[in-house]
Amino acid sequence: MTERTDELANEVAAKVVADELKQAVEEEAEVAAAPSFEVILASNSPRRRELLNAAGVKFTVRTPVTPVDESLEPDLAADPEEAAKKLAERKAGAVIQEVLAENYTGMLIVIGADTMVVLDGKIFGKPRSASDGKHMLRQLSGRTHEVITAVSVWMVAAPNAEDVSLGFRTFADISHVTFRDLTDEEITDYLRKGESFDKAGAYAIQGEGAALVDHYDGALDTIIGLPATRLIKEFPDLVNAEAAEC
Repeated sequence: MTERTDELANEVAAKVVADELKQAVEEEAEVAAAPSFEVILASNSPRRRELLNAAGVKFTVRTPVTPVDESLEPDLAADPEEAAKKLAERKAGAVIQEVLAENYTGMLIVIGADTMVVLDGKIFGKPRSASDGKHMLRQLSGRTHEVITAVSVWMVAAPNAEDVSLGFRTFADISHVTFRDLTDEEITDYLRKGESFDKAGAYAIQGEGAALVDHYDGALDTIIGLPATRLIKEFPDLVNAEAAEC
């Protein structure tokens, strides 16, 4: 009886090892068969670079030679989520056009993004001056606003320069930020720190601007400027991709 039990145990152990080996081989084959993409981030934002790096994505940065037109038609301005999507698409699409004009061959992913601060349906862009920044922060004081970050992911398959397949998908992620009641002195002191002037809504939650915030709901990376967690979930191939050679 004991011998038979030992034989069964050995058979089970051997089967487990065989199954594990088979699974490992299959997983390795899947990885080997997966297409190898190069990745470009179509943004100079240090925050987006940091978030994408932290997510484990290998990429290079490239922005279009001719700056993208970020003006919005009235119908888009009235719909901030769609406006953010459209601008993200413009930024990625402009880089795609330049890359294809260079007779690119290979597999490429280009990521464009745009972040908007929205209060009562009004879009707050980057402040044009200290007084503009002060005006924004006064309006945000004691209120809850939306932060919308749209991401547009474009994929290119070009076995040769004349045979190009192109597709893209765009999504927007929304978080909510509630400011403390701010005094004029607090606003002035914050603006002196100098981190407001290239930030939508005139503040940076990942910097000194955190002191202005009472609380937030949603993803922090969306507020900072790139919902990297959602991006990787929806496009897992990005983690196994390579930096593009620009």
